Amino acid sequence: MKPLVLLYCLVCTLLSALADDHQKHLFILSGQSNMQGHRPDEVFTPMVQEALGRERVIVIQDALGGQPIHRWWKEWRDPKGEKPNQIGDLYDRLMEKVNAGIEGHKIKTVCFVWMQGERDAKMGWGKLYEKALLGLHSQLAKDLNWRANDLGFVIGRLSDFDISNKRYPHWTMVREAQERVANSSKNFFLVNTDDLNDGLNRKGKTIKDDLHYSAEGYKILGKRFAEFSIKTITN
Repeated sequence: MKPLVLLYCLVCTLLSALADDHQKHLFILSGQSNMQGHRPDEVFTPMVQEALGRERVIVIQDALGGQPIHRWWKEWRDPKGEKPNQIGDLYDRLMEKVNAGIEGHKIKTVCFVWMQGERDAKMGWGKLYEKALLGLHSQLAKDLNWRANDLGFVIGRLSDFDISNKRYPHWTMVREAQERVANSSKNFFLVNTDDLNDGLNRKGKTIKDDLHYSAEGYKILGKRFAEFSIKTITN
């Protein structure tokens, strides 16, 4: 190879590497109360920064307790085919944060971390959940102009709080829907939470098989979220 050609190739490689170093890995965290209780700065953000570089990570979280998935997925309809009064508003709130957070940045990868389903299980909407979960992922990919197959998805599965379905009639149905979605793509992952709802909560109260997680449980949740989120990039 001629010296000038070799030099040109080396310069192109260097410029490409420098451009890649300035691209960001975007992590979007959303859901209801157990996502709201998760504090990314405790474990999640430090872990992904250590793995990918502090300056190469953008973490955006927006969550609200007690909310059904239709406040995110805009195509949701109830069992009668009717549209609820509140639909997609929390998704719009989330995307306002996302768009503000990525403005001026080039994004290399996107991972969506989702912890929700309790409300849908309580309302008896388990049969609608799988379609809604896949629909929400596709909706996000479309709005980010991202290939759906390349958008990582980390799903926190409902815990063992009501395996008997006594208080939340579709609890196990939603759990199973989450598992099916997680198994539907090599870039989707399921996070087990069955061991996170025992111990002391953040108020110092002892809990057992609770709807919410212990103080230590939320830290473990952040660790698992981070580990699987990194896998969506390195998988």
